[in-house]
Amino acid sequence: MATPRVLVLRAPGTNCDQETAYAFDQAGARSDIRHIFEVRRRPDQLADYQILCIPGGFSYGDDIAAGRLFALQLEEFLADVLREFIERDKLILGICNGFQTLLKSGLLDGPGQTAPAATLTWNDHGRYEDRWVDLEVSGDRCVFLRGVERLYLPIAHAEGKFVARDGETLKRLEAEGRLVLRYSLPRDQVSQAPAGEDRLPFPLNPNGSQADVAGCCDLTGRVFGLMPHPERHIDPLQHPRWTRGEGDASLQGTVLFANAVRHFSSL
Repeated sequence: MATPRVLVLRAPGTNCDQETAYAFDQAGARSDIRHIFEVRRRPDQLADYQILCIPGGFSYGDDIAAGRLFALQLEEFLADVLREFIERDKLILGICNGFQTLLKSGLLDGPGQTAPAATLTWNDHGRYEDRWVDLEVSGDRCVFLRGVERLYLPIAHAEGKFVARDGETLKRLEAEGRLVLRYSLPRDQVSQAPAGEDRLPFPLNPNGSQADVAGCCDLTGRVFGLMPHPERHIDPLQHPRWTRGEGDASLQGTVLFANAVRHFSSL
C-alpha cells in the first residue's frame, strides 16, 4: 500500500487538526479531517483508513478533565469499530489532547482491562505550560518511534502530568516496554542527571510526570500517545532558534509521521 489514508478525528475545541493532517500529507499519506459526530453517524467509514489520529487542542473545552468528554464519545459510540481497527493491525496516534483521550478511553490499555492504567492530570505548578523540550526514546516497541533516539519538540498543555494508577502499574508499564518517550536533559548534559531522583526537575520535566513519561504505547506498539506536538516541528522555521542557525534539516517531528507511512508502504 503506497499511500495510506489517515483519518484525523476532531471534536468541538480541537485546534490542531489542520496542522496534523498537513504533517501526514507531507510524509506521503492522504488525510481527511472528520468531526466526531460525522463518524458517529457512519462508523463503518473507519474501515477506509489505515491510520487514525486524534490531534491536539481543547476538546469540549477540557470540561470535567482534558480529553474526558471526547473519550466518553469514543467509549459510548465507537468502541467496537475502534477495537476492530486495532485488531486489523492499523495505527492510532494521539497528540496532547489526543493522548489524554486515548488514556481516558482505555484505548491504550488493550482488551481485558477494567480501568485505565494511567491518566494525565494537572501540571505540578497548576498552570498552562508552553515550551520546547528535549526527549529521549526508550526501546523499539513503538512503530511511530522506530529508529529514533532523541527528539526536540514543543509542548503546550495544562494537564500533562502522567500518573499511573499505582506503583505496581507503573512498574508493569515499564517492564512491558510501553513507556517509550521521556523528558530528558539535552544531549550534551545527559551525564549531569541528578543521582537518586525519580524524575527530572522543572522545566526539564515540564509537568511533574512520573518517571519523566512524555508518551506511551500499547503492547502492540501500534497505538501511541504523546504530550509533545510533532506536527509543530516539520519546518526549519518552526525551530525556536532558527535565526541563530539552529533550525536544521532534521525536522524532528516529521519522523513520527514518516514512520507511520513507511509502516504501510513496506507491507
